[in-house]
Amino acid sequence: MSDRSFLTWPFFEERHRELADALDAWCGTNLAGIDHRDVDAACIDLVSRLGAGGWLTHSAVDPDAPGALDVRSLCLIRETLARHDGLADFAFAMQGLGTGALSLFGSEEQRAWLHRTRAGEALSAFALSEPKSGSDVANIALSAAQDGNGFVLNGEKTWISNGGIADIYTVFARTGEAPGARGLSAFLVPADTPGLHVAERLEVMAPHPLARLSFDNVRVDAGALIGAPGQGFRIAMSVLDVFRSTVAAAALGFARCALDAALERVRTRELFGAPLSEMQMVQGHIADMALDVDAAALLVYRAAWTRDTGAERVTREAAMAKLFATDQAQQVIDKTVQLFGGEGVQTGSVPERLYREIRALRIYEGASDVQKVVIARATLNNA
Repeated sequence: MSDRSFLTWPFFEERHRELADALDAWCGTNLAGIDHRDVDAACIDLVSRLGAGGWLTHSAVDPDAPGALDVRSLCLIRETLARHDGLADFAFAMQGLGTGALSLFGSEEQRAWLHRTRAGEALSAFALSEPKSGSDVANIALSAAQDGNGFVLNGEKTWISNGGIADIYTVFARTGEAPGARGLSAFLVPADTPGLHVAERLEVMAPHPLARLSFDNVRVDAGALIGAPGQGFRIAMSVLDVFRSTVAAAALGFARCALDAALERVRTRELFGAPLSEMQMVQGHIADMALDVDAAALLVYRAAWTRDTGAERVTREAAMAKLFATDQAQQVIDKTVQLFGGEGVQTGSVPERLYREIRALRIYEGASDVQKVVIARATLNNA
């Protein structure tokens, strides 16, 4: 059982503790034995289960009573899901990230989609990355040319999570109001829009539904525009400000799972007639792991609390949380693999699964090196 003492920290209210306890119990009953071999089917099933359980109501604002997203709840949910099942965390996260622009900037008509995504009846995706534009969002090339009372989209997106199974895509395109970041806009594009194709399915070491998408004269009406023309960069950064902290929370969940597995291992595995836990070198590893987990948790929930208590932007805090939590989770998991020895690299073991799961988190939604740039610029500007 993972350490739960962090829930008494002053970042949380009683409703957060109740949420964490209820979800932990639900995961124990509903996530055991999920078949990951057909990743598309598994994700669709998980979204349906999460919707039926009511957990997806936290992934987006209530379209009938729009309000702020509670980032502490989002982080607690992602941490808990990741500790139980990485694909369940992915399924929840994409329902939030894919509809984040609608929650924060969408029109009443666009927010009607939230009834379906919050119920687990429709899957969403966030189409930002391109073959030549990853962390450099201002370099987006996919074009959206105005054509009468609408727009025509042409270009490609790649590394799109839920690509191929999503029902709606939030797509960022160049509308050209100004050079660079100031000339981007965001659009809501249903998956069945003519001209939108899955050009390629992408396979990665921790199976997730990913795709490269092509836009071939994709026509959308003016109602597809999210926010105002030229607001695309601001919308993307606002969504990432909210959800970047939750990536850190998922990494924290993986790290807690690894630490739990390591503790069980060193308490029960004997070496030279004594448990591994009695070796000072092993105790040093455990101390480092426990320190990394608590330090990551403090950064994650500081960022979430700061956002929830009224800060308009938490770019610096979220970047610190994501950088530290993802990098240190990698170290915690690597130590767990080492403590398991040969079994730690055996396909299907807990350490092996976590080792594959964690690596991508240091890349997506802003790679670790990019987070260092963000932190440095914020620190220099405030000095």
